[in-house]
Amino acid sequence: MKISDIKIYKVKPRWIFIKILTDEGITGWGEMISGTKTETVVAGAEEMGKKIIGRDPFEIERIWQELHRSFFRGGPINGTIISGIEMALWDIKGKALNVPVYELLGGAVRDKIRVYSWIGGDRPSDVAKQARERVDKGFTAIKMNATSELHYVDSYKKVQAVVDRVASIRDEVGDDLEIGIDFHGRVHRPMAKVLAKALEPYHPMFLEEVVLPENWESFDDIAREVSIPLATGERLYTRWAFKNLFRQGAVDIVQPDVAMCGGILETRKIAAEAESFDMACAPHAPYGPVSLAATLQVDACTPNVFIQEQSLGIHYNQGFDLLDFVKNKEIFQYKDSYVQLPKKPGLGIEMDEDMIKDVAQQGLVWSNPSWKNYDGTIAEW
Repeated sequence: MKISDIKIYKVKPRWIFIKILTDEGITGWGEMISGTKTETVVAGAEEMGKKIIGRDPFEIERIWQELHRSFFRGGPINGTIISGIEMALWDIKGKALNVPVYELLGGAVRDKIRVYSWIGGDRPSDVAKQARERVDKGFTAIKMNATSELHYVDSYKKVQAVVDRVASIRDEVGDDLEIGIDFHGRVHRPMAKVLAKALEPYHPMFLEEVVLPENWESFDDIAREVSIPLATGERLYTRWAFKNLFRQGAVDIVQPDVAMCGGILETRKIAAEAESFDMACAPHAPYGPVSLAATLQVDACTPNVFIQEQSLGIHYNQGFDLLDFVKNKEIFQYKDSYVQLPKKPGLGIEMDEDMIKDVAQQGLVWSNPSWKNYDGTIAEW
C-alpha cells in the first residue's frame, strides 16, 4: 500500500481536515488547527504532504521522525501539521487491519470514558444557569473560563467576581458537580496566586493554565499556595516540551492536544511519561470531530486519563457543531457524563465528505480574539 494523494479542507468554524488517500482505496482522516494562521497551516501541510506521497502509510513512526526532525522543529504550525498527518495514517492502518487504533496501542484499559462540558463562554457569564442545564443532561463535570481580561496586577473586584461566579454554581447544584477552572494563560503570576487561593474553598477539580506555560517556574509558587490540582499542556508540542514539567513536579495533570503535540502516539508517549511521575492526564480537545475521535483512541488505552474535554456545544462552534460533519453521530453520544469506547476500525469516525466539500467552498477566516486591558496594553486571550 502506498500514499497516493492528500486533500485538505478548510471548514467553519475553525477546523482544517486532511484526508490521506492510498492506492488501495483506504483513506484516513486527520485534523489540524487553524488558530490565526489558517493559510500558513494549509500551505505547510501541502508542502509536507508532498514528501510522503508514494510512502508506506504503515510506517507511522518513521514518517513522523522524518517530518519532525527538520533543522527548525516544534511550534504550533509544525506541530499541528504533523499531528493531522499522523492521525490520518493511524486511521488508515486501523481500517486496513480492521481494528480501532487503541487495539494497536496495547488495547483498552477502561470500559468507558468520562467527559466534561464547557459552560460560560470566553467572558464567563450565566454559569449557574448553564451548570444546571448540564447537570440536567447528566454531566457530572464542567469547565469554565475563570476571568476575562486581567492585568499583571489588577483590582480585587475582578477576583471577587470570579469567586462569586464559582460560588453561584455551588449554590445552584451543590458539591456533586466537578468544576474545572481555566485561567487560560490570561492571569499573570502576581494575580494567579491571589486568584488560586481565593478559589480554594470551592474545591475545583483543577486549575488550568494558571500562568502561561513559558512561565513554568511559577507553577512551583502556586502549588505551594494551594492544594488544588494544577493542569497545563495544551500549548506544548512534543514530549520534549513537557520535560520541565516532569522535572519540576508542581503540575498534577498534563493536557497534551492530539491535534497539536504531534499526534496520537506522541500524546500516548507524553501520558506514559506522566504516569511514571504519578501525574494524571486530561487531554485538551476543544476542536473538531476528527481530533476528538483521535483523542478518544488515546483515552481508551491510557490508564492515567481521568476525564476528557469535548467540544459539543462549546461557545466557539458558531454555525456548525461537532456532529455536523459526522455520519455516525453515535460516536459522540454522552450518557451520564460518559462516552463509550469507539468500536469501528481506525479512528472510528465516518466523515461526511460531501458536507465537508460544500462548507469548504464558503471559506474559512478564523482569528482568535484580540483583547486589551483598561490602559490599552495587550491582554492575554
